[in-house]
Amino acid sequence: MKIAVAGKGGVGKTVVAGVLASFFAEKGFKVLAIDADPSPNLALTLGIPLDKANKIVPIFENVGLIEQKTSTGIGGVYRLTFTVEDIVEKFTVKSPYDVNLLVMGTVRSAGAGCTCPANAVVRALLQHLLVERDEAVVMDMEAGVEHMGRGTAKHVDIMLTITDSSLKSMETARKIHNLAVEAGVPRVFIVGNKVANLGDAELIKRFASDNNLLLVGMIPYDEQILRADVQGKTPLEYARDSDSVAMIRKVGEKLLVYKT
Repeated sequence: MKIAVAGKGGVGKTVVAGVLASFFAEKGFKVLAIDADPSPNLALTLGIPLDKANKIVPIFENVGLIEQKTSTGIGGVYRLTFTVEDIVEKFTVKSPYDVNLLVMGTVRSAGAGCTCPANAVVRALLQHLLVERDEAVVMDMEAGVEHMGRGTAKHVDIMLTITDSSLKSMETARKIHNLAVEAGVPRVFIVGNKVANLGDAELIKRFASDNNLLLVGMIPYDEQILRADVQGKTPLEYARDSDSVAMIRKVGEKLLVYKT
């Protein structure tokens, strides 16, 4: 399975991605988690210690690697064809929960200089990971909808769009859903998160129904998850018995139906 987890910033997609990745590992899958967010936090969610997480250089920012893969020795000209399998072997980090993590990074602002070679490497690597690798892949996407325009999630099997009950979050979820369908993603689902009461639940259910979206889970608001985040601890340990983690695992059970 190749699963992308998307949504507006702050809706909790990184926690969902991390719990799902560990769940699939427990089920016997070889699992690769990809952090494609410009502010990567998936390492901490997967239980990788802070000092080790801080040493991870995102592929997009690894100047030496980008140059090695794309340089032709001619200024302004770079190679379009190169191998990426070695990147997976050299740059993944093993988490305590038997999940391999690759921190990808993403496109910076237009004023950050020429990003063409870096984009070429990241795109080639994503295609390799999502098309050629025989394993479960869980990708924590960049917040918002911009990544859909770049075709980042083009090859995934399942798009999970996370939303809370706020209007802005649901509108972002609707846009991501529509773009994913247009891009040909085979299965696109909505997951409600941070559901604090029946009112929140009703808003999300009505939103899904009104927009013909498939709702596969409602994750309750949980103080344990918040405390884990504040303390920089993984919810897989600090909140492993929480209702939120239990519900994310139930979403994982539903997704197992679609394994290839």
